[in-house]
Amino acid sequence: MHCLIIAAGFGSRLRDISPSKPLTPVGGRPLIAQVIARAAAGGASRFTVVTGYEGDRVEAFLRDLAADTGISIDTVRVADWSLPNGHSVLAGAESITGDFLLTMADHLIDPAMVAGLIARGSDGAGLVLAIDRDLANPLVDLDDVMKVSTAPDGAILAIGKDIATYDAFDTGLFLVTPALIDAIRAAVAGGAAGSLSDGVQALARAGRAMTHDVTGYGWIDVDDPAALAKAEAWLAA
Repeated sequence: MHCLIIAAGFGSRLRDISPSKPLTPVGGRPLIAQVIARAAAGGASRFTVVTGYEGDRVEAFLRDLAADTGISIDTVRVADWSLPNGHSVLAGAESITGDFLLTMADHLIDPAMVAGLIARGSDGAGLVLAIDRDLANPLVDLDDVMKVSTAPDGAILAIGKDIATYDAFDTGLFLVTPALIDAIRAAVAGGAAGSLSDGVQALARAGRAMTHDVTGYGWIDVDDPAALAKAEAWLAA
């Protein structure tokens, strides 16, 4: 299955450690290499990485990685990497047909999460988000994580960093359909900034955003020095 990875942002909170978040070393390898290896181990067979800030360096690394590993890795440069991440999704999806995996260049995930999401399939939903219901997960930064409120059937009711009521965390791993692309485009046309969350929320309002429970599997958003230290310890364990 095709996997789209968003890797366009500035990565300001890791700037003192590395000039490029995707190339930040973690566990002895650049972060983006870890992300791709884990997704490939879970069943992703082809990758498109959306670049932006430090795009030349990231793209050169990915060309070498593809040559060294034999993994199919294409890159797309987003026109304005300062825009919300939904614009990166739109840019990357131009070269993808059908359903695809979507994840972030700073999220390390257990390959079993990918395999389980692929096996589940979209089943008529516009998207399926892998969620963690362990609200005491020590790898999660509660101030930064995207929180999710779900219905009894697993449908997403609300998603955001600041929602008051929630019962799960967004792991940053999605199985999406072209319906998400349409939802982001419609949100932008309607005056929204164009974040991925804008599209997810639109599908949630339509009852087309579902979840897949991956509680118990390891994952971490490597977004700042504290998270990087946790990731190093987690990978070494």
